[in-house]
Amino acid sequence: MLSTTHDLSGLPDPNIDRQFYQGVPFKRLIAWFVDFIIIMLLATALVLVSFGVGAFIFPLLLFITNIAYRIFTLSRNSATLGMIVVGIEIRNNHGNKLTPVEAAWHTGLYTAVALLFFALIISMIMMLVNERGQGLHDYFLGTTAINRPNLP
Repeated sequence: MLSTTHDLSGLPDPNIDRQFYQGVPFKRLIAWFVDFIIIMLLATALVLVSFGVGAFIFPLLLFITNIAYRIFTLSRNSATLGMIVVGIEIRNNHGNKLTPVEAAWHTGLYTAVALLFFALIISMIMMLVNERGQGLHDYFLGTTAINRPNLP
């Protein structure tokens, strides 16, 4: 699963099928903001349901909500709700949608990268310069975000 030598031949070729990668880094940023708002609303709802007790552990509640939200949405749609809004999805190195196990790995590595500021900066730079727009977590998993294909 974790490697830097993935056979990415199952993914669209960025030189031949550029339309799959055009604008994806910017769309990922917009999707992140949409997901952030959704996660904040979900965590706030949990505080309200707990009659305010959840406010005392809000950072933990936010962390758990984030992980659960990402694993759930990625394993169902291979995209978070923010990604669906902007028209992108995550694909594995075979070009398939993520399995629940892959979604959990993707979420775990994404979370680890997001918690380490230096790794987050490296990941953002990688998304801008990598031909497939892969972040650090994508690179180690062999996944990438692409524009959602128009299927009949």
